Amino acid sequence: MRSIYAVAAAALLAACQTIPDEPLRATAQLQPTKGNKTFGEATFEQVGDKVRVIVFAQGLKPDSEHGFHIHEAGDCSSGDGMSAKGHFNPYGKPHASPTTAERHAGDLPPLKAAKNGRAKIDVTLDVITLRPGPASIIGRGLIIHADPDDFKTQPTGNSGARIACGVIKAG
Repeated sequence: MRSIYAVAAAALLAACQTIPDEPLRATAQLQPTKGNKTFGEATFEQVGDKVRVIVFAQGLKPDSEHGFHIHEAGDCSSGDGMSAKGHFNPYGKPHASPTTAERHAGDLPPLKAAKNGRAKIDVTLDVITLRPGPASIIGRGLIIHADPDDFKTQPTGNSGARIACGVIKAG
């Protein structure tokens, strides 16, 4: 009888080990800052050592490009987005394009608005994570800027005013 229980327990344990873990996910609801109309939604999913980022935004200036960054603080209370503080930069790197290795963790690809003022990006990035640790973006701010990012001006990219702000939340 004991051997039947042992076999059953071993089978249950093996079955539990074959169920894949749920991927880590996070979201951010982007709300307009005072005097602006831009809003959107971002989703984040941990894929191995990288994070897939999907963003939909609208209310942007038509046919324009907008700087887009993860910021240090998950705080949008100031009305102008400044309470989100500076770019998320846990490793002390210079501001640069998200295609370069030496950059802020918060440097994201620009949002490129179509004629209807809507933009979408779907990109997988390194440097950031949804797991605990210095590069975790959980609880950080997400900002859409009024102007394009020049990827040169330190430390912000000369992206202009903060026109939308959100907080990245696990789940």
